[in-house]
Amino acid sequence: MSVVQDRRALHAIPELDDQLPETVSYVRGALEGLGGVLTSPIPGSVCVFFDAGKQETAAFRADLDALPVEERTGAAYASRHPGKMHACGHDGHTAMMLALAKYAHAHRSQLPRNALFLFQPAEETTGGAERLCRSGILERCGVTRIFGLHLWPGLAAGTVASRPGPLMARSNEVTITLTGRSVHLSRAAEGRDALTAGMDYLRRAYAMVDALPAKEPRVLRFGKMVSGTVRNAVSGKTVLEGSLRTYREETYRCLREGLERVGAAVERESGCTVEMALSAGYPAVWNHEALYEAVCRELGREAPLELEAPALAAEDFSFYQQRVPGVFFFLGTGKTPELHAPDFDFDDERVLPRGVEFLKKLLLLE
Repeated sequence: MSVVQDRRALHAIPELDDQLPETVSYVRGALEGLGGVLTSPIPGSVCVFFDAGKQETAAFRADLDALPVEERTGAAYASRHPGKMHACGHDGHTAMMLALAKYAHAHRSQLPRNALFLFQPAEETTGGAERLCRSGILERCGVTRIFGLHLWPGLAAGTVASRPGPLMARSNEVTITLTGRSVHLSRAAEGRDALTAGMDYLRRAYAMVDALPAKEPRVLRFGKMVSGTVRNAVSGKTVLEGSLRTYREETYRCLREGLERVGAAVERESGCTVEMALSAGYPAVWNHEALYEAVCRELGREAPLELEAPALAAEDFSFYQQRVPGVFFFLGTGKTPELHAPDFDFDDERVLPRGVEFLKKLLLLE
C-alpha cells in the first residue's frame, strides 16, 4: 500500500479517543511481518521497535484518533462512521509513519540509532501521549530523541516548517461559576445579579490579559456563557466557559493569579460568589533548541522553514518533550479548510510522500 492509499483507508474508518479497534487492527496489520517488536502499552496504542544494535533510539509519534465531526467533504474515501471524521489530519500522520516504519525495516542496517514508532490514541481528548509516557516505553527502548509531524493548512503545500523553543501553546480550559440570588424582577434590589457579575468578570478578565506586553503570545477567550432561567427574574447563576493559551510557565501563573484577583474583586463588589476551575490541559510544545539546531545544521539547504511566531493551537506531543529532547514540525497542505472543520481535506496528496521523505532524513540523522 502507498502512503496515499493508507491515508484514504484510514480516513474512511475514523474512531474516537482510545476506542480504536478498526484503526489499531489496520495499523498492526501493516506492521506485522516487518520484524519489529510490536506492543500495545496502553489501550488504543500500537508501538513497534526496530533494534539496529545501537545504544540510542530515535522515536517517531503518530496519533490515531479522530474527531466527533460529521464529514462534509464528499470524498470517495469519506468517513463510513456517522458523526466521526479525521478532520485534524491524523490519518495522514499515521500513513506517513507507517511508510517510515516500512523504510526503517528495509534499511535497518543503515540506521544510526534504533527506531521506535509510537501510534498513540486520544490526542484530541485526554492526552494519550501522557499515558504512553507513563507506561515507561521511552525508557525501556532507550529513547534519546523524538520527532513528530503535523499537517498544517495555510502553509505552502509540501513545505516543512518549525522553530526552536515555543511552537504550540499550553492549553487550559477555564470555567468560571458565579452564584448570586435569584428573585422576581419586581424585587430586583433584593437579588444578587449573577448575569451582570458575569459580564463584569468577562470585561475585567479581557482587560487584564490585554494589558500584558504584546511580545508575550497568549489568548484568553470565553466561547460560552449560560445565565439565568427566565426573562423576568434576576439571574441566580452564570457559568463562563473558555480557554487559556500560553507558552511560558511564568505567563500562565501570572494570568491564573490575575483571574483569581478579578474573581475576588467581582465577588466583593457584586455579592455573588465566584469560583474558578482550570483544567490541567497540555503543556506547551517546546522544541528542544539544541536538537532543532542540530537538525537544521545536518540538513543544510533541506532544513525546515523557520516560523517567525508560534501557533496558539495545542498538542499533547509536549508530554514526550518533557521526557526526552523532541522537535515537532508542520507539513503544509496549502490553501485548505481549517483543521477540525467538517470539510477539511487536501487535494494535493503529494504532500504525504514529501512528508515521508523529510521523516526519512530525520531517521538517518547522525
